[in-house]
Amino acid sequence: MKKPMRMLVQAAVVLTTLSAASAAQAQAEFKLRWGHYLGNSKFLKPEQDFAKAIEERTKGRVTVEIAYSGALGKGNEVLTLAGRGAIDMASVVPGYYADQLRYWKAFQIPFVFDTPKQAIEVSIASHKELAPFKAELDKMNVKFLFHQPLGEYYMTGPSPDCDTVAALSGKKVRSFGADIPRVLASAGAVPVTIGVGDIYEALQRGTLDYSFINAGNILATKIYEPGKYSCGPVMSIAGHLIVIGNRTWERLPKDIQEIFVEEAAKAQAAYIPFLDEVEGDAVKQITAAGGIFKPFPAEEMAKWRKASPDLLAAWVSDLEAKGEGEAAAKVAARWRELTGK
Repeated sequence: MKKPMRMLVQAAVVLTTLSAASAAQAQAEFKLRWGHYLGNSKFLKPEQDFAKAIEERTKGRVTVEIAYSGALGKGNEVLTLAGRGAIDMASVVPGYYADQLRYWKAFQIPFVFDTPKQAIEVSIASHKELAPFKAELDKMNVKFLFHQPLGEYYMTGPSPDCDTVAALSGKKVRSFGADIPRVLASAGAVPVTIGVGDIYEALQRGTLDYSFINAGNILATKIYEPGKYSCGPVMSIAGHLIVIGNRTWERLPKDIQEIFVEEAAKAQAAYIPFLDEVEGDAVKQITAAGGIFKPFPAEEMAKWRKASPDLLAAWVSDLEAKGEGEAAAKVAARWRELTGK
């Protein structure tokens, strides 16, 4: 090979290598790891879209890898891991951190919110207006990004008699947590704590008369097969928080932080219409497969709420015993104002 040609080839190789190195450096500048307790599914699309938007708007300077099904830590670990900087982001169920997130866990108290939209509106207002919500996350060394809404809950079983309070008396109904059993018991039902994956067989065997879960999960677990009838909706609560560790946040340049804030607001706004769409589609698919949805009448819902203990007041009393009664009372008062109750 002649010397000029050889020099051109060598120069091209050097330029290609430098270009590749520059691209790799840009892509790896901030490679964030997001720990998620749930498996990968279409129900997480707003969170997936958020990660994609961050990558696109930063032109690859930030990449976000969502690790599903507890690959980076279990549901009761990811908050602590994000706070320590072991992972960068996390989807956090407040109920898994009942002692650390005493205020955020209140979003999973039954009979406080009428709709998923209302629950998220109260969440947004709480984070902006009420100091304990930010303070709790500050203590865990993480920053709030947005809040996942959950689909409304139905009672699903083989009998159509699930649309009155009286008919629930003595019926075995799927339960979970500390507050749901009290709500079910107030209707005369027998709470049975059972995981989502065990509902199908429990309905088949009769160890459950009714499930208690949202339409998306009714479809996903096919419990409309042993349980043809779904009565409701009867409950709305909020789901997990999406947070970023403060250590990671402080490493990000201001322009990237601004992109995160903007895209988090977009993801929050998109989550409710997305939820309405997928839950509505689930109802259609269940109905097409032979399932029947029966409304739980407003007058029966009013009876049930009247019979149920005031769990928001009970939450305030619990925090009062922990020395936080004044702050909790302010939160409850603001929530009652926001929900009109």
